[in-house]
Amino acid sequence: MAGVILDAGHGGYDNGAQYDGRKEKDDNLRLTLAVGQILEQNGVPVSYTRQSDIYQSPSEKARLGNESGADYFISFHRNASPNANEYQGVETLVFDDHGIKAEMARNVNTNLEQVGFRNIGVKERPNLTVLRRTKIPAILIEAGFLNSDQDNERFDEKFQEIAQAIADGIMETIGDENEVLKGIYRVQIGLYRNFSNAQYALNRAVADGYEGNIVYKDPYYAVQIGEYNTLDEAVRLENELKKKGYDTLVIKE
Repeated sequence: MAGVILDAGHGGYDNGAQYDGRKEKDDNLRLTLAVGQILEQNGVPVSYTRQSDIYQSPSEKARLGNESGADYFISFHRNASPNANEYQGVETLVFDDHGIKAEMARNVNTNLEQVGFRNIGVKERPNLTVLRRTKIPAILIEAGFLNSDQDNERFDEKFQEIAQAIADGIMETIGDENEVLKGIYRVQIGLYRNFSNAQYALNRAVADGYEGNIVYKDPYYAVQIGEYNTLDEAVRLENELKKKGYDTLVIKE
């Protein structure tokens, strides 16, 4: 089964958000360890960026994720609003709203909504280091607002249900990938009516070190890069290409 690395956001001297004596770093670590325990009990290989109150920079967290051998990077946080009790709810952040990571984010949010949280949705945050620098599908879960009394009450009273909901969302996605999302995947970087424009786009990709081809799909010429048996591999390439300025779309044959 696919493995995950769990990241408890903040830590050490970096408390994250704070409210009424409550520190985000503590809630993050507690929830991370609880979710990890559930996943391990269900046979999912789990590793962690931290299991104690230590500081790691976002770049260090991303590096640990990339070197872990895991298939997914999942970061745990709590949200905060400018004013106390201004907002409530859960949201999950992704580098871009595509691929298996977006599916996992929605599964997690849906399950947390069933626990009683307001579902704010999945949001793109390409500027966040732990999402931008990870080479594996990554999500960042904002498990309610730390400065919302309503969310804190739910977080404390339904803590184990929340951990189970997140773990279930992760396992649902891993199961979908293992059972359904097999095939031939390529990353499309352009769709053109004119062959010469398609050739120009392919030449650019080749110059950047990628292999690809032009596929004619009447009346368009599609420029496609790579060929993979799993969606996960294609998404990794997609993220790499996006960072280099390509417009991308994963295609399944």
